[in-house]
Amino acid sequence: MTTIAIVDYGMGNFHSVARALKYAAPDADVRICNQPQEIAAADRVVFPGQGAMADCMRTLNESGLREAVVRAAREKPLLGVCVGEQMLFDSSEEGGTSCLGLFPGVVRRFSGPRFADPLAGDEACLADAGAAGQADTGPERLKVPHMGWNKVRQTRSHPIWAGIPDETHFYFVHSYYADPADPGLTVGETDYGLAFTCAVAAANIFAVQFHPEKSAEHGLRLYRNFVDWQP
Repeated sequence: MTTIAIVDYGMGNFHSVARALKYAAPDADVRICNQPQEIAAADRVVFPGQGAMADCMRTLNESGLREAVVRAAREKPLLGVCVGEQMLFDSSEEGGTSCLGLFPGVVRRFSGPRFADPLAGDEACLADAGAAGQADTGPERLKVPHMGWNKVRQTRSHPIWAGIPDETHFYFVHSYYADPADPGLTVGETDYGLAFTCAVAAANIFAVQFHPEKSAEHGLRLYRNFVDWQP
């Protein structure tokens, strides 16, 4: 039986992710883990995140799980979700925070004339919002956080996209987005005032800005594909 560790460092939507994974993959052993040895023993790792980046990085460091996450990212299939995707990059504009540095690039804030004044931080990821509706991409100023359903454009094929049509809607709640220094990392984009990277992949890592656990059948399919993925 495949063992999947959901990293519990105190700043993630762990229980919602666990419920979705158990539903999508009833044959897997899904565990919420807060000990390095549990992550080391797992076959696969899911790395969620929510809240302000500085708090996430501080809590991850204080939890003693940082090295376990970095090691897992080098050795086994790892799926990053929301701030868990952002934390894989070098740094974030949110508080000038240094991140894990596994991918080159910066996490940027939605800003500019197209956007209303953003929130100070990515606290919106704390909301377990469920309101449906497509993201507004009209000429008016766009709200930040970017919150709701939006289309994901698959920029290159990947096993995690199997059975998920291009331009499928997924659920987003965020004020910041990853800007990879290497365009080859991008496997998915979304339009919200600008085209931004919402999914990245390299070797054994796949990570998304949106929330598969809030994205109905196609979100569940993404989790199932992660369980079956053989990088």
